[in-house]
Amino acid sequence: MQTLIQITPQDNVAIAIKEIPAGTTLENGLTARQTIPQAHKIALKQIPAGQPVIRYGVNLGFAVNTIEAGSWVNEFMLELPSTPEVEHMEFYGTMLPKSLPEAPQKTWEGYRNPRGGFAGTRNILAISTTVQCVAGVVNLALAKIKQELLPKYPNVDDVVALNHTYGCGVAINAPDAVIPIRAIRNLMDNPNFGGEYLIVGLGCEKLSLDRLFGDQPVPRENVVILQEEQGFEAMMRRIVALAEAKLAKLNERRRETLPLSTLCIGTQCGGSDAFSGVSANPAIGYASDLLVEGGATVLFSEVTEVRDAVHILAARCVAKAAANKLAQEMRWYDEYLEKGSVDRSANPTPGNKQGGLANIVEKAMGSIAKSGHAPIVEVLSPGERPSEHGLIFAATPASDFVCGTMQLASGIGLQVFSTGRGTPYGLAAAPVIKVSTRTELKTNWPDLIDFDAGPIASGEATIPELGEALFHYILAVASGTEKPWAETYKIHNDLAIFNPAPIT
Repeated sequence: MQTLIQITPQDNVAIAIKEIPAGTTLENGLTARQTIPQAHKIALKQIPAGQPVIRYGVNLGFAVNTIEAGSWVNEFMLELPSTPEVEHMEFYGTMLPKSLPEAPQKTWEGYRNPRGGFAGTRNILAISTTVQCVAGVVNLALAKIKQELLPKYPNVDDVVALNHTYGCGVAINAPDAVIPIRAIRNLMDNPNFGGEYLIVGLGCEKLSLDRLFGDQPVPRENVVILQEEQGFEAMMRRIVALAEAKLAKLNERRRETLPLSTLCIGTQCGGSDAFSGVSANPAIGYASDLLVEGGATVLFSEVTEVRDAVHILAARCVAKAAANKLAQEMRWYDEYLEKGSVDRSANPTPGNKQGGLANIVEKAMGSIAKSGHAPIVEVLSPGERPSEHGLIFAATPASDFVCGTMQLASGIGLQVFSTGRGTPYGLAAAPVIKVSTRTELKTNWPDLIDFDAGPIASGEATIPELGEALFHYILAVASGTEKPWAETYKIHNDLAIFNPAPIT
């Protein structure tokens, strides 16, 4: 029975499929010197001090001391290698695939967007806010709308509040303020909201409607300014009345058979472990390739979790402009971290390390597997909207909550989320599909994990088999014939707008 997973022949470490007790003789004749926890690394041969520890065919780090064959290899035994440089990436386009696996389905059932562009996977009324001050009133109005109005409009899936902590008490003219302002503006246009605006502001905030909409016309007939209303009851009446008018319009929408070119999804990982790059993320990557081949758009993100693979991603960029933008986003984030006196090594969590990930290099190599092998057609700054169709790198922080929020701003209608340690994460504005790296997690959380990629790690299934099954499940969720657990239970994390600008 197989006990180890070695990714490439060059690797001098492998990971344990199950816990390996000390003294166990393995199929390759190696004897475990210590107990090797599940998903952790074992040295396949002696690794002298100062020599690279290799997994995925790349240098994860240098051995601090000599590591004997059969030893448990953990984070304390590696010195992090230098950050890959992002200058002069003239090798773009050198790793483009000759072909992608053919999508077995080229259509889905979605809500056509009246504003054009990507279609909705859900039919949701969103109440947008310009400042945190209004959130208390909006939340009370939301509860009233859900209880009293939503049952009257059965074709509307939900009503959500786009509350956030931006809008005032901030350096609104700082250069980096463009990021949160762009994200808040683009969130309003998420395809799941059907092109309807309902905006609640206070009236004295720095994020004025004119600043929020820029050169575009401001839909003032869809705006409630609380300081212009005669008290709380008047505020509630005004918000509820506007909501009912919007619900009536949204209730007329129906799903249509649409080409995959109208679908935009995001991929993300959280609570990762050393199986992430073996099972769940490769399965997501294969499904992503199928979606892209069929015409869909797939966003992957998390700057610090791709930073050490930037040279691989650059080689997959179809054009110099995309490679240059990739370098620009990496440089910007390096400087952002440096201002906080940290670097990319701050990323792995204690849970990541308990799950066998030694450092950010190993995490990055597993993370990029979510992107499959498709060419990268575009790179987005945080919260930007795509102008191309295909595989896109959307730069965001790696934080689950910030990444999810910023991908919503970039226009995803659905997110596919891999996890090895487990998380109940969810989004109110879009369904989230949870993919487990290990069957044990699916067994322990049968009503939180939607799709188990663990059979890939155990050898019971192949990446193409489960990747295609996941492709079909993604389209079923997008089309509304399946509901992920987080959506069923309405498990929703708060929005977390990325704001690198100063708070005053």
